[in-house]
Amino acid sequence: MREGAPLDAARDAAVSALADRDRRLAYELSSGVLRRQSELDSALDLSRADPRLHDVLRLGAYQLRCLTRVPKHAAVATSVELARETAGESVAGYVNHVLRAMARDAGSEMRDASTPSHPGWLVARWQARFGGPETERLITWNDTKPPIIIQPARWDPTRVREAFLSAGLGVEDAPFGAGLRLVATHPASRIPPPARLPGFSDGAWIVQDPAHALVARFAAIPAGAVVYDACAAPGGKAVALERLGARIVAGDARPDRLPRLTDTARRAGVAIRCLAADLEAAPFVAARFDAVLVDAPCSATGTMARHPDARWRLRPDVFPRAAARQTRLLNAAAPLVRKSGGILIYATCSLELEENSAVVEDFLSRNPDFTRTPPSAAVPAALLTAARDFQSLPQRHGIDGAYAARLVRI
Repeated sequence: MREGAPLDAARDAAVSALADRDRRLAYELSSGVLRRQSELDSALDLSRADPRLHDVLRLGAYQLRCLTRVPKHAAVATSVELARETAGESVAGYVNHVLRAMARDAGSEMRDASTPSHPGWLVARWQARFGGPETERLITWNDTKPPIIIQPARWDPTRVREAFLSAGLGVEDAPFGAGLRLVATHPASRIPPPARLPGFSDGAWIVQDPAHALVARFAAIPAGAVVYDACAAPGGKAVALERLGARIVAGDARPDRLPRLTDTARRAGVAIRCLAADLEAAPFVAARFDAVLVDAPCSATGTMARHPDARWRLRPDVFPRAAARQTRLLNAAAPLVRKSGGILIYATCSLELEENSAVVEDFLSRNPDFTRTPPSAAVPAALLTAARDFQSLPQRHGIDGAYAARLVRI
């Protein structure tokens, strides 16, 4: 991940051969270190350490400070061995000394309110927009392990709920009635990973946050309409739209993402045609589709709870660069929409105005044959902006951050 790969892809490739218990621990360690990196760095004073040891020390410190099920002596011993493998015998003593001192002082879960768990420039940006209290709630949301929320696919909601309850799992309605949220039945219980939950192998449901399911509702695409989902992987919105009655062609410009897209469609039992296609290369003739969804690549500031690496990969110049690409994608999608009532949906999982409303306003200013036409009562009013675009904010709505605009070709 430090070399630029997304955490999920890097981690899955590294731990796929491990037993379930070890794989879960690897997930906890990697995500936890990223969520608490600033706090860990402050406690460790990494300015004095060999850079090759930074992640070794962070992993050891996270186990000592934040995990109760890993014995302290084991956390120290494995870190020392990892340091020896990474940088040689000469540094093993240093790691042993630092972590043993920390082990003596380690108590309950660490939380240093004076040390932000996000880059300072990003915190300042959010404070300028949302204010201090909302920004603090947003940071707390991002630093909390998110719940598992599922959307029924092959099974109806009642059957899914009954299967979870029969397996001794707690289940409740997700926010805004968009899916089912799994809950621990008592403080000491753990929810199994998705692949071990009832109905997974049958394609009974897919994992998807309410925000993204609500974007599909907001799109309000008529049943039977032919839709091109132009940036479709991993496929959750394509499944949601198909279940709402649309006929889906799902494309993605990156061939390496197609297996996940096709697997999602196969598991969910939906009739989706999946293909490798670069939207900017005009893969279809003009006016081919009743609707086109551009779920554009973005900064992902709305999903940092699920992708804790995102906060450390961003730089201040990311937003104008992302907006330039998003504008190109939206411009490429527009000709594919049929005239006289065709629908163009633009969506992101960003909280940032430059990637959301600013892209749409710029597009509308240069394309007078499109106009905003938000649906009536498709989603709660609390999730609509003043322009009646969709916008969910984690600190206000308790779901992922997402944005969508519904544009109709005149």
